[in-house]
Amino acid sequence: MNLTSTLPYELHHQLDHYAKLLSIPKNRLIEKALNDYFDKIKKAEYENSFKKAAGDAEIRSLAEDGLEDYLKMLDKE
Repeated sequence: MNLTSTLPYELHHQLDHYAKLLSIPKNRLIEKALNDYFDKIKKAEYENSFKKAAGDAEIRSLAEDGLEDYLKMLDKE
């Protein structure tokens, strides 16, 4: 897929600089940066879902019950 975009001068300048410094094509550098950024967003969403679940008494109870079952399984081994 092709994408055309306009970047601010400073960002374009940094892209040129680091692509040359790292000896990689600019599109590969952009791809890597976007993948890293999206991974960071996914991790934040995952973390927020755990924080939200921690405040939910029903979810916390289910997790505690599951942990108790897991510990019982470990004791049997």
